[in-house]
Amino acid sequence: MAKPTDEGESVRSRWLVHRILEASPEPPFEDPTEQVRVWGREWGVEDDIGQLRLVLVSSPGAEWTQMLDGGVWVEEAGSWIDPQNQWYWMGKDRPDLRKVQEEHSLLVEILRKEGAEVVFLKDSPSHLSRAMFTRDVALVVPGGSVICRMGTLYRRGEERGMTRKLAELGMPILHTIRGSGLVEGGSFAVINRTTAVLGLSHRINAEGARQVENVLADLGMELITVDLPGSMYHIDGVFVMVDHNTALINFDWLSRPFLERLKKIGIRTVDIDPSEGPFAVNCIATRPGRVIISDHAVRTAEKLAQSGVEPILIPYGEIQKAGGGIHCSTLPLIRDAC
Repeated sequence: MAKPTDEGESVRSRWLVHRILEASPEPPFEDPTEQVRVWGREWGVEDDIGQLRLVLVSSPGAEWTQMLDGGVWVEEAGSWIDPQNQWYWMGKDRPDLRKVQEEHSLLVEILRKEGAEVVFLKDSPSHLSRAMFTRDVALVVPGGSVICRMGTLYRRGEERGMTRKLAELGMPILHTIRGSGLVEGGSFAVINRTTAVLGLSHRINAEGARQVENVLADLGMELITVDLPGSMYHIDGVFVMVDHNTALINFDWLSRPFLERLKKIGIRTVDIDPSEGPFAVNCIATRPGRVIISDHAVRTAEKLAQSGVEPILIPYGEIQKAGGGIHCSTLPLIRDAC
């Protein structure tokens, strides 16, 4: 090309170049072809039951050793509590770290057998005693993730490690909860491609919900919010999707308006055996109609089987004494669209 003879010709040349290589808003960010071309993979989930392809976990390690001694036994709470170092342990007996690690290793083994690639969040600071509960630190939606802002001070700081890990994996981060917003991922569920739910509690507030609602609106999704009872801080103790249009619930702890809303959008419910408690709900679907569930929830597993959902029972009782279950310990990053 001949060298421009004046500024006018230079401007015209640039205009012609940009006319040929013009910007385009299409396809949208979350379009599968755009995701693969720009981000290397089709990231995110369209619901909580599609075939699990990539899941983030964190192996229990040094952060658990602080619970082996110290703290104060609080009889009313039935727990060891250390207000200074910000941890608690449910039950009189101290953690059996060997058993904790065996339980988590078995969960990882089963996830892999179910067809999931398992990646690990590593090098968590030793003072973050709940870092293995990866579900709580991010929300995963179509096309990417949202970094949460933890409600409790003893978990504040986990957000940084999660951000680094997702960036390392190449996963788009669509938003970070900021300002006075509080959101924890254990209280979030993607029901289907158009609907998600966020449970509100002392750990998840209205400002956090507003920010999540804005992210979902851009994705063409509606956010349902539901107030949780005072003793429940995450919705995964009362509601988890287990199959196409099927949820495992604790009927006694969900509001009638929410149950009516589920019925209206075509979600059938399977109620846990009440004697087996919140961790009977705290399971994860590895694909539609197949879930990993704690082996203490035998009666609930029987109910699932009778409803056409296949349970895989594994021991998880030692880890549950730290206040988290199977669902809490797994953050799905990629699922197949159903």
